[in-house]
Amino acid sequence: MRTVEWHNGQVRMIDQRQIPWTLVQVDLSTYQEVAAAISNMTVRGAPAIGAAAAFGVALAAHQSQAKTLNDLVDDLQQAVATLKVARPTAVNLAWAVDRLMRLAISAASPEELRNNLLAEAQCIADEDVAINRRIGEHGAALIQDGFTILHHCNTGALATVDFGTALGIVRTAHEQGKKIHVLLDETRPRLQGARLSAWEMEQAKISYDIIPDTAAGYYIQKGEVNIVLVGADRIAANGDVANKIGTYQVAVLAKENGVPFYSVAPISTIDLALPDGSHIPIEQRDKMEVLAPYGNPLVPEHFHARNPAFDVTPNRYLAGIITENGIARPPFAESLVTLIAVNVR
Repeated sequence: MRTVEWHNGQVRMIDQRQIPWTLVQVDLSTYQEVAAAISNMTVRGAPAIGAAAAFGVALAAHQSQAKTLNDLVDDLQQAVATLKVARPTAVNLAWAVDRLMRLAISAASPEELRNNLLAEAQCIADEDVAINRRIGEHGAALIQDGFTILHHCNTGALATVDFGTALGIVRTAHEQGKKIHVLLDETRPRLQGARLSAWEMEQAKISYDIIPDTAAGYYIQKGEVNIVLVGADRIAANGDVANKIGTYQVAVLAKENGVPFYSVAPISTIDLALPDGSHIPIEQRDKMEVLAPYGNPLVPEHFHARNPAFDVTPNRYLAGIITENGIARPPFAESLVTLIAVNVR
């Protein structure tokens, strides 16, 4: 079962808000519903968001009643504008929809463009699965038998179309027969680590413990962590990494204690147009996710709160960035360009 796919003229996705209690798929019939699903985190994770947005563009093309190519492109541009603002930090979203919109240049008719868009969206989804497998192979070479891995947020199959990035490395190492253990940060306020990553470890029968976000330093300082693996929602040209809120503090703790910290992401997450992390837009989400996560009040509703969804980890805290084309190491301004140059797309 893929996290997101095209099914009978609709976009079908796993509703990640329901996990770990139940596994439910939802079918979306309009691009507006796809944009809402991205915004409310029915689907989440940068690669999964990119694939969902791509299918959203294909869906918009099928929704449109346009009879001419120009009118169809106008409708698509409106859909793209709606999809792009659904979650601004993850660069995969804009990358995917821009990749589809380039097809409008060569299309000879509205029907040809509709067919090409769906084919390209499917290609993005299929590529993601293959890319994650290659990432897993590169990253698993860093994992030794007996390692304990600290992980923040969720970067498994649920965050991608299938298999996963950072947790895909964990999965690959497990498939290789290595005895490993994973410490999963809860990842407040939406608890992606406790809800989603733990659920995935259960499915794969990989040894794990959920730990409070505030306990990461405790286990790192005690020498129980051999390596830290996290994902990325956008990587600047200099190697600064935007990832789920709380990543930065884990990176600082790892550096202080001599534990290697790696970000794991496909090439499509690298944004060479941004010189450094200070230019990455940080999504600010509803304060009620903090005050009453999943509708469960922790404090009175009138209390004040802030809820940034991401933070930026400066490149000096990274031992490397693991991609499908290999591992980039400092200086990242050079190594990232080299890895992108060998990318086939």
